[in-house]
Amino acid sequence: MKNIKIDFKKLNGLVPVIIQDDKTGDVLMLGFMNQPSYQKTVKEGLVYFWSRKRKKLWLKGETSGNKLKVKKIFLDCDFDALLIKIDVSEKSVCHTGRKSCFVPLS
Repeated sequence: MKNIKIDFKKLNGLVPVIIQDDKTGDVLMLGFMNQPSYQKTVKEGLVYFWSRKRKKLWLKGETSGNKLKVKKIFLDCDFDALLIKIDVSEKSVCHTGRKSCFVPLS
């Protein structure tokens, strides 16, 4: 599996990344990575995203202190989306203070 390449070309250099609690399976957030943010995530074991708004690399939790520690990384079958399971050591992942960025609609 080491030779599988992530397809960063499909979405103009980005891939969507689902963040999931490794213990509970709860889906916590969705972000985007480019190749440099993915490489930094793998190297450091903390989640880095590409900010589409600010056009720069950012360490998730850099401001709040709620950094996301990588447990496992999965690539989808089309090679263009990632699932990252994290160790949730903080109460919140979302910048709103909630554990998850997702809220139920129904």
